[in-house]
Amino acid sequence: MPKKKGEYDPWNADPVTSVEEPEVDHDAETGEILDGTRAGDDITSSANTIAVAQLRAFIERIEHEEEEKETICDGIKEIYAEAKGSGFDPKTLRRIIKLRKMDDTTRHEAETMLQLYMDALGMDGGTIV
Repeated sequence: MPKKKGEYDPWNADPVTSVEEPEVDHDAETGEILDGTRAGDDITSSANTIAVAQLRAFIERIEHEEEEKETICDGIKEIYAEAKGSGFDPKTLRRIIKLRKMDDTTRHEAETMLQLYMDALGMDGGTIV
């Protein structure tokens, strides 16, 4: 098998010659590449373009969902205002909604802990719902 230029051969005492890179035009003072093109640049550029497009798509999707979330939050605020106008306490409504989201065991544990803390502070207000 023929030896490639720049390949190390442990059985040969001859020094290994370095592989030369293709010549590229560059500014003698700054060392910057003038033509700006190399073999891997097109691949890197394509990968960056794909990543930027994917990033942009994620951002746009998040922005869309944020707009929908804002619309939903506005609707919920209107419902609380309507309930308040009908004489219901919005804080109590929020607490009921929070409790309804919990499963029975979690809700019971939270109520027990609240009652325990209130008893410890001498706040005997009866049973907490």
